[in-house]
Amino acid sequence: MSEPQRIMSLLSQPGPIRYEHFIKRAADTQHVWGLFSDGWALARRDDGAQVFPVWPSPELAALCASGDWAGYQPRDIPIADFLDELLPQLKKDGVYPGIFYTPTGQGVLPEHQQLTDDLHAELAKYE
Repeated sequence: MSEPQRIMSLLSQPGPIRYEHFIKRAADTQHVWGLFSDGWALARRDDGAQVFPVWPSPELAALCASGDWAGYQPRDIPIADFLDELLPQLKKDGVYPGIFYTPTGQGVLPEHQQLTDDLHAELAKYE
């Protein structure tokens, strides 16, 4: 399967499959990716709460750099920083993690603790 075919296949998967891919890829590469341009890209949940979207690769993040996020560029976040600094700060600020948005749809919105637990469980397989 070519890289464009693989990306299109991933984008067409339901949320739980994209979430699982995110967890495995983040643990494998030790990085997650956000979109940045004079500040991080943010989204909103249906109830108005802010969401910090992250992706498993720069290519997938870049696909979402349009519309409100036009001009944003993928920026990596080391997994240790994501787990130890960013996720706790997001929780404190009432901002939710948004996992693997697609150009046409919303991302998966896990609770902070669920995301932390899932990443730690996957990272433990690499130790």
